[in-house]
Amino acid sequence: MAAGFTASARRLGIVSGVGTVFLSALYTVPLLAGLLSLPSPDAPIGDPWFSMMEILIILTMPFMVGLMVAVQAWASPETRVFSLLALVFMGLLTGLTCSVHFVILTVSHQAEFAGQSWLPLLLSFKWLSVTYALDILAWDVFFALAVLSAAPVFSGSRLARSIRLLMIISGALALGGLSGVILHDAQFRNIGIVGYAGVFPVAALLMAILFYRARSPEAGKTQPRLSPRDDKGAFDQTSS
Repeated sequence: MAAGFTASARRLGIVSGVGTVFLSALYTVPLLAGLLSLPSPDAPIGDPWFSMMEILIILTMPFMVGLMVAVQAWASPETRVFSLLALVFMGLLTGLTCSVHFVILTVSHQAEFAGQSWLPLLLSFKWLSVTYALDILAWDVFFALAVLSAAPVFSGSRLARSIRLLMIISGALALGGLSGVILHDAQFRNIGIVGYAGVFPVAALLMAILFYRARSPEAGKTQPRLSPRDDKGAFDQTSS
């Protein structure tokens, strides 16, 4: 733990980790409901489930950024270059995926766009479309680079080593989701989904536990209190 891991960074890490886990778990509700409602495996998830998923993704991203900020504060001087890299990639992920999902959530539902023949190629959330390709870039590339960059920060204790292992697994699976692009089969993107929707929330929970158990450097520092004798001595020295 670095000296820069203050009480504020500790609280931010705990809140961000718990928030990431909670919203990720909540995301599975509309996801499973949407999958069960599909008429065929190739059909996209419809509303209201899809819109709920979009909103939850946007809400989750600030917590994931906050978690990487806490990781940056936690990192030792030797590993701070990796934590900074992880924070930059997480910021790129957040900006890109929030833009994609906000546009789909708002613009694609407008009547002016609904009848356009080019709409599926631009704003539909299925392969092939521009927004889907951007979301793959966000999660299967930027997310993977973020967690793989953050992994070296965690070492030492068994809990920290477990976080590092989960980060590596999560990042490797996310990169595996790119096989869907290479093979032109969106089903292979499920490999990446396991990485960032299944493995990463577990790592986030362990990070929240790690930060909870930690104490900031200033936590044990208290102002020395003068005893009555010291106080009297100080008064006598001042008055003499």
